[in-house]
Amino acid sequence: MSERVTLGRLWALMATVFVDMVGFLMILPLLPFYATRLGASAFVVGLMISAYAVAQLATAPAWGRLSDGHGRRPMLMLGVVIAASAHAVFGLACSDWAISRFDSRGLIALLFLSRFVQGAGGASTAVVQAYIGDAIVPAERAKALGWITAATSAGVMIGPALGSAVSNLGPAAPGFVAAALCLVNLLFVQRFLPESASDESRHEARNAPRGSLTARMLVVLGHPTRPVSRLILVYGVAMMAFMAINAVLALFLQARFGFTDRSIGYVYTGVGAVSLVMRSLVLGPAVRRFGERGTLRVGLAALALGFALQPLAPSFALFAAGLFLIPIGTALLFPATTSLVSRYSERHELGVTMGVQQGYGGVARFAGPIWAGAAFQYLGVGAPFFLSAALVVGTLVFALGLDPPPVDRTAAMKIAAPTA
Repeated sequence: MSERVTLGRLWALMATVFVDMVGFLMILPLLPFYATRLGASAFVVGLMISAYAVAQLATAPAWGRLSDGHGRRPMLMLGVVIAASAHAVFGLACSDWAISRFDSRGLIALLFLSRFVQGAGGASTAVVQAYIGDAIVPAERAKALGWITAATSAGVMIGPALGSAVSNLGPAAPGFVAAALCLVNLLFVQRFLPESASDESRHEARNAPRGSLTARMLVVLGHPTRPVSRLILVYGVAMMAFMAINAVLALFLQARFGFTDRSIGYVYTGVGAVSLVMRSLVLGPAVRRFGERGTLRVGLAALALGFALQPLAPSFALFAAGLFLIPIGTALLFPATTSLVSRYSERHELGVTMGVQQGYGGVARFAGPIWAGAAFQYLGVGAPFFLSAALVVGTLVFALGLDPPPVDRTAAMKIAAPTA
């Protein structure tokens, strides 16, 4: 595949994940405020955010396997349709029509349903990662994944601010606007994103022995020191710590600094801006300087320090300094981890392997918000931050035992950085 075609596909995939993330982040920062207005406690908010992970855990491995056998493009389109449905349910739950017909428990149930449906669509992240594995040679995957996550970071930067702005039109507006964006995204995928998996690899995947997906996930626990297993566990534990903080961040800022649903979006915008700069300008040089293993370790160190500093800050300015270490850490950690997983994986099982990784991500997204909400409510507003820091430090120690990746004998095709 020529460099020009590869770059074109990368651009199309970046646009797809950008619009998807805008819609997702229009909703996420507002959810705790809407839920608590209906009488939900911090623990219930944690459960609500974890509903996303329950669905993702149940469906992520299947997404990878289906994309191996039937192609990446149709599964991406299905994920966009599911996301649109989830956003529409969120808008419905917050609408005057629903408020006039349901009591608070019914509305909270609708918010739970929205999160569950959204998680089922969000499991298609494994398909995006497998698409990169198809289209980009191993030596360039970390850079390409960095650009994909830079596009998601741009969505993180724009989505929350857009959600806070649209909320001025009413609490239902963000959900319906996010659903409309997903429908536009569906048309874009259909028109501009070609299939990446070859006919040969799809044939191999359909005829490969079909082991239990649960068994594949248990292999990771049964052989934790194998390279792929170690990387998936690093990804899962770090994701759990990260999602734990996401679950309580809005509540922490409300309790400590008086933030509301109309101002919280701008905090996420600042985080997204830092993440965008990191993934578009810093990640590539970091991988060249430290290698993928070194970049992974630096990312874990930044995360641990950021989590530990946030609850200690006496002012919002100092809190922001710790907060900005989080996108720095995630920008280095997650693309490097996923790139290394793809380098150890068999090509015809790439989607399945990414699905197993996302399955562990689903466990993390489920468990993190639950214990963070409980710790916030019962142990104090700073407890989730300190617990997350401790988890990441332990993960960093575990990551030190990772063996070097296989030598890549494929002629590397350089991927020029898309111009912003």
